[in-house]
Amino acid sequence: MRYPWAEEMEKWIPELSPDDISIIQNKIDIGRISTSKVTILGYGLLTSDAQTLVDTLYRQNFKVVVVDESHYIKSRNAKRSKILLPIVQKALRAILLTGTPALGRPEELFMQIEALFPRRFGTWSEYAKKYCNARVRFFGKRTQWDCRGASNLEELHQLLREIMIRRLKNDVLTQLPPKVRQRIPFDLPQAAATKLNATFAEWEKLMRNLNSEATESHFSQVMNLITYLYKETAIAKAGAVKDYIKMMLENDKLKFLVFAHHLSMLQACTQAVIESKVRYIRIDGSVPSAERIHLANQFQKDPDTRVAILSIKAAGQGLTFTAATHVVFAELYWDPGHIKQAEDRAHRIGQCSSVNIHFLIAKGTMDTFMWAMLNRKAKVTGSTLNGKKEKMQAEEGDKEKWDFLNFAETWTPNESLEEPQNELLFSHLEKERQHDIRSFFSPKSSTEKKRKIFSDNEMFHTDAKSSEVTKEGDAEKSNENLDSTRISNVDTICDESTCEHEAKRARRLSGSSPVNSSKKKTKSLMGKELSSLSEKNNQVFPSGLNTSSESTTSNKVWQCSVCTYSNNELLPYCEMCNCPQSNSVKRSCDAPTSQTEEDMLENSRRSEKSTVCSAEDRRDVGEMVTQQSVEISKQETVAIENEESEKKCEGVVGKSDTFEIYDGLMFCASRNTDRIHLYTKDGEPLNHNFIPLDIQLDNWEDLPDTFQHKRNRSLILRFVKEWSHLTAMKQRIVRKSGQMFCSPIHAAEELSKKQSVASSTKRYLTKGDVAAASLSKASSSGGSVRLISKDRENASAEQSDPSTMMLSENRKGPSAPPSEQTKAEGSSPPKGYLQALDSQEKPLCLSCQQPTAEPGCQASAWDTRFCSHACQEDFSIRSSQSYLRTKVFETEHGVCQLCNQNAQELYLSVRDAPKNQRKKLLESSWMSQLPLGQLNEIITNPTEGQFWQVDHIKPVYSGGGQCSLVNLQTLCTVCHRERTAKQAKERSQLKRRSLATKHSCDITKFFVKM
Repeated sequence: MRYPWAEEMEKWIPELSPDDISIIQNKIDIGRISTSKVTILGYGLLTSDAQTLVDTLYRQNFKVVVVDESHYIKSRNAKRSKILLPIVQKALRAILLTGTPALGRPEELFMQIEALFPRRFGTWSEYAKKYCNARVRFFGKRTQWDCRGASNLEELHQLLREIMIRRLKNDVLTQLPPKVRQRIPFDLPQAAATKLNATFAEWEKLMRNLNSEATESHFSQVMNLITYLYKETAIAKAGAVKDYIKMMLENDKLKFLVFAHHLSMLQACTQAVIESKVRYIRIDGSVPSAERIHLANQFQKDPDTRVAILSIKAAGQGLTFTAATHVVFAELYWDPGHIKQAEDRAHRIGQCSSVNIHFLIAKGTMDTFMWAMLNRKAKVTGSTLNGKKEKMQAEEGDKEKWDFLNFAETWTPNESLEEPQNELLFSHLEKERQHDIRSFFSPKSSTEKKRKIFSDNEMFHTDAKSSEVTKEGDAEKSNENLDSTRISNVDTICDESTCEHEAKRARRLSGSSPVNSSKKKTKSLMGKELSSLSEKNNQVFPSGLNTSSESTTSNKVWQCSVCTYSNNELLPYCEMCNCPQSNSVKRSCDAPTSQTEEDMLENSRRSEKSTVCSAEDRRDVGEMVTQQSVEISKQETVAIENEESEKKCEGVVGKSDTFEIYDGLMFCASRNTDRIHLYTKDGEPLNHNFIPLDIQLDNWEDLPDTFQHKRNRSLILRFVKEWSHLTAMKQRIVRKSGQMFCSPIHAAEELSKKQSVASSTKRYLTKGDVAAASLSKASSSGGSVRLISKDRENASAEQSDPSTMMLSENRKGPSAPPSEQTKAEGSSPPKGYLQALDSQEKPLCLSCQQPTAEPGCQASAWDTRFCSHACQEDFSIRSSQSYLRTKVFETEHGVCQLCNQNAQELYLSVRDAPKNQRKKLLESSWMSQLPLGQLNEIITNPTEGQFWQVDHIKPVYSGGGQCSLVNLQTLCTVCHRERTAKQAKERSQLKRRSLATKHSCDITKFFVKM
């Protein structure tokens, strides 16, 4: 719920700048609470170990406190209710928002009333006796008050009307289409019914034995048995639910939601969708909150995503799924509040069709009892909140229409299945897995690809010099061809990684890889006048013919004087031996060349420079090429934007004179949403913001009429074009910075330079590194060190222990790190981190070594590890692989940045599919290229790490270790294997060169007399 609140506040209150809204990320993220105008945090942070956050909230005198979904504080004994109550009572104004104040009982209203009007209804015992029908129950000799009842509901309703503003959809959203409920009863398969009947018989026997002398253990047995029946009901009816989902998927235009509670039922629903080969989303408790919003947006906007499989608790509130017209409840829940909240995910503002809600109820199971219980609770909550008795009105469906559910097969969870048989796994004898030996003798395809690259780029580069600037009417086409040319070149360059067997010996002799040098030459050729290149592309090939096909058909070649290999005329170096083209070599040409000797020499010099470049600089060159290409094409972009704006603004020509025209604009990206805030070139806020994707879809409703003027419009269009050229990771870095900028590309460049840390060949930051840094800082500042851990008792004990390694004044340096001491002693390393304290006993940040808390602060030692949330995030990225994967996943969502394949989506499909379906899914995907053993391991036990990895753009061995997010990218396992193999080859070459340099002999030694 945090991110939707930030989105709506930025949309409807544009006067708030990005710095005015702060979303609390964790329990020590308190730096911006005192400076921001709006602070948003979730209920999950209000726990007993969040004392630092709670103290900060208590010290902050909030003027207004809004508690959304306030039924979360219904329990009197919950820690979050006790923490939140004084914050609400202390505020000048407080608003509690919820669609279901009481989920099922009047007792759930007391804490919400107490937060707004203390003692308005008396003490808890008085309220419980009067409105909750409180009774004393005996558990053996022990007594306990039972406050789960209801009484005097009419009086309670009249009192609530004085303090509660209750608005129903029928009163407010009169244009909202109706919501139609329908019950679909069916019989269970015989095998599942037999097992459930035995359990029901045991439950009835326990219920008959309950009396006034029953002990607490009897009641716990009954409750455990009810929970077991609830779970077994889900497994028993799963087969029928699968058949029902498949039946609904037969309608190609239908989008619907499926709600369930147990993981077994969610798994069965997912399998039904996978077997139908339909795209879906799934949200359960394991999905992070930020990813839930991303999945909800995918369901709303993607027409191919037709099913949303949702957990009643995890996705039953705070999300919008108005793209669905049907809601299916595969399971029931204990109270009507959660059911109604789940229904309203589709039945809310923005819904244009009537919403059909289907409850699948299995006869002779817990569903029958739970449906009756839901109706009883609905009467209580209706009388209390609305002043009238209500019930879950649902007509029974046509029996003949749903008769097929009575013959559904019994479903078995994946965990209960036996080990996969041999026919479910890949084998070496499968035809599609065998390698064709002819590929060893015919490496021509790779050679032709190389020739295509050089011939295309050289020809374009040469022709671009002699070409004139194209007309404005062709600008748009040239821009599109620019993008396609860049993409095709990148794809072709990636294919060069497969080396020819004939060139191995030549590479060893030459000392550099011709494949690598050809890549560098290609990039250098691409980096010059790309916009002119695209213009020439349009002029020469107006009919859309492929330029590479024409260049390869030419017979212009030259023979190398060293290896006699026939090379394309435009290549300055031999493909085989990497020798330069000689003037004495005769060329067999059918037509005179279009390139002068000066150009050839210039290209040769440029190629030599690129050959000398190290592997570390290739990434930087590629980025520079992309940025230059965007900057070069700015003039064309302005022409395109002006032309488009002229067409779109024909209707407002008369009004354009009254519009304010801006000479320039500044932009600021929101930290929490996708919105971009607008400022004048002097930095004054315009109090307007927009989403770049909306502008790309020609949706300008968030911006005023001033931006209908063509000059103002062109400024926005230029920004959106540059913003779309940034990768998702660079967009994230620009957002998190919170700074204003004119060009997003320049801003990303500057931020990348600032974030780049000192190069390191270590992959992660270890506790030993932290200890060494703390000891060094303490030694230089004259302070001390202490060992802190998450366990408070251990932390305080180790801090007071004389072996906390206080720095001695008589010693020149600090003592050894604890890891080295424990190794010498032979014991296990201590848990926690070694933290430095300055001379005034202030704890220093583990990341930047700056003070984190004032002396005498009540915060625990563990909460004083970092001085800010930014330091904590930077430290966690450099030291924790799991945290690093989480942050990269939040930005790139498991999509490979090289092949653009959605590896995370494939992982979820394979994980949730039946074991006998996993092989087919892998066979039809790009992952089928993996080795057989790895594929069989995926079938047996699929994990996320088998599908995608987080890879360093600049390799660790080249100094890219312990980096920020700028140097990280998502790669699928296939691309990661190829890149790792390429890097291993580069490392071996570097080793051989270093060894050759180290052990090389000085020839003068032979002439020295011994």
